[in-house]
Amino acid sequence: MSDATYDPAEPDCTASSGLPDTLNRVAQVTIAFWIMKVLATTLGETTGDFLSMTLNLGYYVSFAITFAFLAVILWAKIRSTDYSPSLFWLTIIATTTAGTEVSDLMDRSLGFGYIWGSIVLVIGLAATLAVWKARHGHLSVEPITKRRVETLFWVAVVFSNSLGTAFGDFLTDNLSLSYIQGALITAAIIGVVLALHYTTKINAVLLFWIAFIFTRPFGATFGDFLTKPLNSGGLNLPREWASLVTLAALGIVLFISTRRGSSEPVRIPE
Repeated sequence: MSDATYDPAEPDCTASSGLPDTLNRVAQVTIAFWIMKVLATTLGETTGDFLSMTLNLGYYVSFAITFAFLAVILWAKIRSTDYSPSLFWLTIIATTTAGTEVSDLMDRSLGFGYIWGSIVLVIGLAATLAVWKARHGHLSVEPITKRRVETLFWVAVVFSNSLGTAFGDFLTDNLSLSYIQGALITAAIIGVVLALHYTTKINAVLLFWIAFIFTRPFGATFGDFLTKPLNSGGLNLPREWASLVTLAALGIVLFISTRRGSSEPVRIPE
């Protein structure tokens, strides 16, 4: 679900590091990609809530911890000279965990509320994509072969994950929907996006980012369903156990997809 508009004429910003400019730096967008994305968002939700609620660190401290972790992982990912599926998905997990804290901090501690918080995040995402388009002439996520493009990709990912978290919380907190109802609504939206992708000529990049945003609340509401109290519609599982089970499931899917080659780096024809 992406518009691969690789431009071989784009200046190479990675050649000096020895990184081939024909190596795709992000995972291929496959069914396995979306399954792992949902699992990563579930893990990000349960881990973020574990820090802020179970450990009672609060949103400010949890925000600082998750962003410090994200900064380290993102630095390693951007500086890497080859594609590592494990490092890519660890970075995704870091962005989903940070996205949980960004949304909760803005909506609850800073008092933005879900609507105004979402507006701020939409503006941030739109500005990131606008800079990406202006500097590189496309918004393609397949392939991404340049570090500068990859940096913008990860900034957009953080904004989209934060936005998705806010939407999921809006469904359950403001609209008083159950976690299952919230998950069904977001699943329906994803289904519509998927149908549009295969039946219309709507821009694939636009559909990718819409799907990317809404897989976040889908996974997050499932994470809440696992960990919230029974009287709130959840299963009341300990957050640390829910996180470990989700991490194990993600690891299994990653192992299978890597063995089958769907998470391996792709070299783009010159």
